[in-house]
Amino acid sequence: MNKTKKKSEFQKLPAGDKVILTIAYIILGLFLVAIVLPVIYIILASFIDPITLQNSGLTFDFSKWTLTAYERVLSNQQIWVGFKNALIYSLLFTVISVSVTLLAAYPMSRADFKGKGFFNTIYVITMFFGGGLIPTYLLISNLGMLDTIWAILIPGAFSVWNMIIARTYYMGIPKDLQEAAEIDGATEMVYFFRILLPVCTPIIATIAMWQFVGMWNSYFDAMIYLNSASKQPLQLVLRAILIQSQPEAGMVSDMQSTAQRAQMAELLKYATIIISSLPLMIMYPFFQKYFDNGIMAGAVKG
Repeated sequence: MNKTKKKSEFQKLPAGDKVILTIAYIILGLFLVAIVLPVIYIILASFIDPITLQNSGLTFDFSKWTLTAYERVLSNQQIWVGFKNALIYSLLFTVISVSVTLLAAYPMSRADFKGKGFFNTIYVITMFFGGGLIPTYLLISNLGMLDTIWAILIPGAFSVWNMIIARTYYMGIPKDLQEAAEIDGATEMVYFFRILLPVCTPIIATIAMWQFVGMWNSYFDAMIYLNSASKQPLQLVLRAILIQSQPEAGMVSDMQSTAQRAQMAELLKYATIIISSLPLMIMYPFFQKYFDNGIMAGAVKG
């Protein structure tokens, strides 16, 4: 029934629209293939014996498959330390960033907020101009935050773009809701925390997912500000494996030859990619139902 309806709607379109839609579907299909094929390759390659993978490529001969890469990755202590740190940093950063963003967006959404234009101009300027790496590093150093968790959490906690999205979402909330709360004697704090935030679940979930994913994938700040190996997130460990081709010594120490070590290092890359992506793949289905509503509702008004 649905297929027939969709087909009839497509047939009713003018010839020009049919051509444009067909081209759009083809382009989207190519994008899908370009995204899916590398993912499938990485997943399959992570299970194949490194010698077989190098000589023959992918194979569905399961006798050539192995869990060696996952065993070596999961048995490495530094991987677990990095995973724990990355999870802690991402969760704390998400809580701090979402809290600051929502609090900053509320007064900016109020028409009666004095100085709204001034603060809006200041916020927008920071979107296009920054102090640069060296001044930022000196600031972090003078504040005594080098090699601490705060050097990762504080500098990027406030996002002007997310504030604008949240502000726009607030502005889409009917004014009658606040007027009814004021009639009932609710203060600004009561209205914000008990009435406004519960109806803003989609935008909160959207911003939370953005910030969590951003921190989970981030490694640059940790590379600049953290010196202790015990504080490094998973991304720095992965960087050594994926970019610098320098896996932890314990992962390849039993390999007899340089060629075997190189083959195992290549296999470890695929396994670490899969393991590092698991939290995001697990998290996304729970946030996806809020994501579309949140981003679209926050983009309607300017």
